[in-house]
Amino acid sequence: MEANVELATREEIQENSKWDLSGLYTADAAWQREFKELEEEAKGYAKYQGTLGTSTATLKACLEFDLNVSRKLEKLYVYAHLRNDEDKTNAEHQGNFEKIVRSATRISQARSFIQSELMSIPESRIQQFLQDKELEFYRYHLERILRFRKHTLSEKEEALLASSGEMARAAREGFDMLDNADLKLGVVKDENGQEVTITHGNFQSLLQNYDRRVRQEAFAAHYSAYEAHQYTYASLLASSIKKDMFYARAKGYPSVREQALFEENIPVAVYDNLIAAVHKKLPALYKYFDIRKRLLELDALHVYDTSVPLVKDMRWHLSYDEAALKITEALQPLGTDYTGTVKKGLLEERWVDRYESKGKRSGAYSSGCYDSNPFILMNYREDNINSLYTLAHEAGHSMHTYYSRTNQPYLYADYTIFVAEVASTFNEALMTRYLLGQDIDHNMKIYLLCREIDNFRGTLYRQTMFAEFEHLIYQAAENDEPLTVESFKSIYSGLLKLYFGEGVVLDDCLPLECFRIPHFYFSFYVYKYATGISAAYALADRVSHGGKQELDDYLNFLKSGGSKYPIELLKGAGVDMTSPEPVDTALGKFSELVDQLESLTA
Repeated sequence: MEANVELATREEIQENSKWDLSGLYTADAAWQREFKELEEEAKGYAKYQGTLGTSTATLKACLEFDLNVSRKLEKLYVYAHLRNDEDKTNAEHQGNFEKIVRSATRISQARSFIQSELMSIPESRIQQFLQDKELEFYRYHLERILRFRKHTLSEKEEALLASSGEMARAAREGFDMLDNADLKLGVVKDENGQEVTITHGNFQSLLQNYDRRVRQEAFAAHYSAYEAHQYTYASLLASSIKKDMFYARAKGYPSVREQALFEENIPVAVYDNLIAAVHKKLPALYKYFDIRKRLLELDALHVYDTSVPLVKDMRWHLSYDEAALKITEALQPLGTDYTGTVKKGLLEERWVDRYESKGKRSGAYSSGCYDSNPFILMNYREDNINSLYTLAHEAGHSMHTYYSRTNQPYLYADYTIFVAEVASTFNEALMTRYLLGQDIDHNMKIYLLCREIDNFRGTLYRQTMFAEFEHLIYQAAENDEPLTVESFKSIYSGLLKLYFGEGVVLDDCLPLECFRIPHFYFSFYVYKYATGISAAYALADRVSHGGKQELDDYLNFLKSGGSKYPIELLKGAGVDMTSPEPVDTALGKFSELVDQLESLTA
């Protein structure tokens, strides 16, 4: 671990290490001009109100107007949120982001009549509209909207709900500011006695430190920060849950979970089957923990011992540029067009904001809009192999976006979240195949094998645990049970005991982990990581062992955007997520990897 170094400011980061947003706006002044233009243009919604059932021509004109406004809003929003995430303490960028969020709320309110008016058109008439060639391009779009007929309120009620959008973001934004700007995670002395300030960016590296004292003290300091604010975190999470329940009940859904799954036409059984399948394969996870305890020669295995590499003195160091080239080589099975675009994006066209800096948002993501390149936020660290995998993961998202927007019109370019993690996890699978296929020694094989196991553990097992936690806390809230610090911690503690088993010591502070997961503010999202890795590994095997047809099927999936429901898109690529087979296959792969590790380390 490096000595404690003050984080660089945004201005101190080299220009070629920042994303290039000039394709969106060359200056903030240009953004301000387009913002004012959009505010004025959005007033045009009023002329369509009350007219949608009069003719197909009127309906088509309204849909075209709505798409045009949405496209401009998306561009403005993406620029503002990217600039805001560069430095959460920058008041100007924060102000612009708040402006566009408020504008989005007003536009949502102004356009809220569209859905309710569509629903009020008599069934026979709307069916005539759908058969009209003038609306042929919009047919699937309209059919998706009409699915929500029984969950659509009156025009006035829809407008009222839409106007509450800005207020509804309060819990999420409160968490975001507390977790990224205000929270101080403490200081720990590294193995050389030098002080290191703990950040979201280096916490995982500290847990991979071979000095157990460093891991233990970093773990304790990190969770002490959350303990000091646990009542605030619990209040924010409870508020987010209550907000979701309000909208679900207002729309007539039986539960928040059913609302979330209905939006992508995902059967509830997919969620329940995932949890049930993972429960059956928990013994393989327990076996891995036993192997880890043996190899680390520990009397007791704590959670802060579960990330350190099992091969001692196997240091990792890879510059960002080297990582980008390695990713390009690993993705060769996807063809030269794919890898050529990845290389340009990561190294030449500055899709990526590479390094951690003061005030910058933690974590990583891929973003962008129809009229821009994809953009990747990273907090890249040269000493952590997870940074290589994270970059490969986000490049998968970005390439999915790139192919969708290149091959689909704006209306159908956005793919749903259910398939969003497939391309990213697919890239990680190819990354491991590539590294294990190199001429490496015995210890490096163990190192990479553990990395693959830990990827499964973090994505399939851990995200399923998160998904089960979400289901339980929403279920408790919907049954009018109290949402308190203790109730959250109690539910989470029970799941920790189930998923870690008796072979791992669970420190008293560990249930506080439930308060630091940002995805819980995007209800019923995390299960898609687990279904995503299952689909991704099935497709990676299919492409790696197949020929041109299998590759074309996968690339066509990437190019399809949101032109079909996600279950159908995956079926076209060669995997059926309504069956238990993909999840069972992924869990079987995990068991095989654990057996291989046991054999290599016997």
